[in-house]
Amino acid sequence: MQTTRAIFRQTGGPEVIEWITEDLPAPGPGEVTIQHGAVGLNYIDTYHRRGIYPAPLPSPMGLEAAGTIVAVGDSVEGFAIGDRVATFGPSLGAYATHRNIGAENLFRLPDSIDDQTAAAVILKACTVEAFVERCAKVEAGWPVLVHAAAGATGLLMVQWLKHIGAEVIGTVSSDAKAEAARNAGAHHIIYYKEEDTAARTREITGGEGVRVTFDGIGRSTWETSLDATGKRGLIINYGNADAPVGEVDVGVLALKGSLFNTRPMLFHYYDEPAEREAGAARVWQMFADGALKANIGQTYALTEAAKAHSDLQSGKTTGSTVLIP
Repeated sequence: MQTTRAIFRQTGGPEVIEWITEDLPAPGPGEVTIQHGAVGLNYIDTYHRRGIYPAPLPSPMGLEAAGTIVAVGDSVEGFAIGDRVATFGPSLGAYATHRNIGAENLFRLPDSIDDQTAAAVILKACTVEAFVERCAKVEAGWPVLVHAAAGATGLLMVQWLKHIGAEVIGTVSSDAKAEAARNAGAHHIIYYKEEDTAARTREITGGEGVRVTFDGIGRSTWETSLDATGKRGLIINYGNADAPVGEVDVGVLALKGSLFNTRPMLFHYYDEPAEREAGAARVWQMFADGALKANIGQTYALTEAAKAHSDLQSGKTTGSTVLIP
């Protein structure tokens, strides 16, 4: 069996992505071979490519994918040829037509979730589940701020927060993205390029600020997040779409109202088998109940990943992006 897969030999822009076709060995003990039906694009993929999250070079690419098991190695329990599965890592290598992967990294897919939907949402929806329900423990009635509310993770986060009864304030850059965020359930929209996000957030909340700020942007929104979050509120920094926040004087958290700040990683919330099973079950139930809907804004051929990366980083995408092998 052959596979076509992406690698990068040096960090840099989208142009460093290369494609190689090679023979794929049989799966080893504990592994299965997956034929990918769809591959998810995530901002974290650009962090690996740019060296923000270092990876040994040359490095494979991608975390999120869905497909069908076509071979099973020794000592694999609970999975068989023909099973439909998805993964969000932590090992890289999702940008491929076929791959071998440890069975412990797989999630079984319900029949109601097709490959494109799974590849578009599993990493992002599990991120939302972990950060909204287990990290922030958001309660009904809480005002919350979601930066980049029309992004792939942002739209799922807005839907989830609306479902549990939070008052959702979302930031966007355009009318089209404002419409997407409103359709997802955002109660208030802030055009961050035209308005003072923190001041507008304080206005919406009667001067109190939000209970939780979800910030996937990083350095350029750090000060805004500090100023928009109310006394004893929580700032969850979960991404670096702009750049890492960098060094922080923790004393500023006291000055801004005894704030809490965390930089969680999804994998730490999906570490133990029981956590993985419970978290994924909650996600699929939210889709089954209609509380979550996938928003696939654009698709590209798998080998057009460089263009997809460029469009993602330049803000041309809305919702999730899926690569089709």
